[in-house]
Amino acid sequence: MRSFTRPLAALAALALTGALGACGGERDTGGDGLYNRGRLAIATGNTTGVYYQLGGGYADLISKHVRGYQATAEATGASVENIRRVVRGDSDIAFSLADVAGDAATGKHGFSSPQPIRALARIYDNYVHVIARTDAGIRSVADMKGKRISTGSPNSGTETMALRLLETAGIDPQKGIKKQALSLPETVQGMKDGTLDAMVWSGGLPTGGITDLMTTMKSRAVFVPLARELPGLQAKFGTIYQSTTIGKDVYGTPGAVQTIAVPNVLIVPAKMPDTLARDLARVLFDRRQDLIKVHPEANNIDRVRAAKTDPVVLHPGAKKYYDGA
Repeated sequence: MRSFTRPLAALAALALTGALGACGGERDTGGDGLYNRGRLAIATGNTTGVYYQLGGGYADLISKHVRGYQATAEATGASVENIRRVVRGDSDIAFSLADVAGDAATGKHGFSSPQPIRALARIYDNYVHVIARTDAGIRSVADMKGKRISTGSPNSGTETMALRLLETAGIDPQKGIKKQALSLPETVQGMKDGTLDAMVWSGGLPTGGITDLMTTMKSRAVFVPLARELPGLQAKFGTIYQSTTIGKDVYGTPGAVQTIAVPNVLIVPAKMPDTLARDLARVLFDRRQDLIKVHPEANNIDRVRAAKTDPVVLHPGAKKYYDGA
């Protein structure tokens, strides 16, 4: 498995650069003037998560290399909230877990009808982190019954995953645990303070908040393996959930941790002009080396896999880019 060192200097440099300037690329008029007057909002996630870090770097690259546009990254509760923001018109680009995006595109599991979204790209995979305090006596998801559990920010992909894991283990998420719907920074603090027994997080590797937690708590916190929950998840929700491991060098654990991976996608409105969607995909890959300086998960953004966004329909503008048009 991979071992990463978080590039703080590069992240700070990109964050300070801001969403200024516009050079290169093509102006997209969308038929009646510059789309959204040239301002693009990117819905990301919790401030100590990978979505937020990569979103800030991506916003900077769009502002520099898509002529006429300035982009800003916004901290959010992540996947479910992000999709709703795109549908409402509050955000123009959003990070989302592929399971949540698929539910939105097909009108399932919390979405009453198919939502007008399209995919810009499939990007890196998220890893499910289930972590317990060692004094809580939790060695499996089933052991969470009656315990104080953070299921993640409301309307996030983490919350969706947490609820599904609990249900698969035979626990009613509303009655079977002392549920706390907390952001990642709040969750990490609760684990340190002892006001939480365990937590669920879905994110890239490494997630800054988890690095902080494991560095601070050391042997007082332990990852919970998820091998026994995977078959139930796949039976109910499909093979979008895959078995994987978090290497011991990622967070300094005694050994590799058996867990579950879920792809991430970038979502845009169905109405986004083709030229703009094509340019957004182009910048993502033409400037990928700059994103790697922000966070190493950008290494796993692969152009060959990028168009594999089913069941979310790929935006025709992005498809043109991947097809070489």
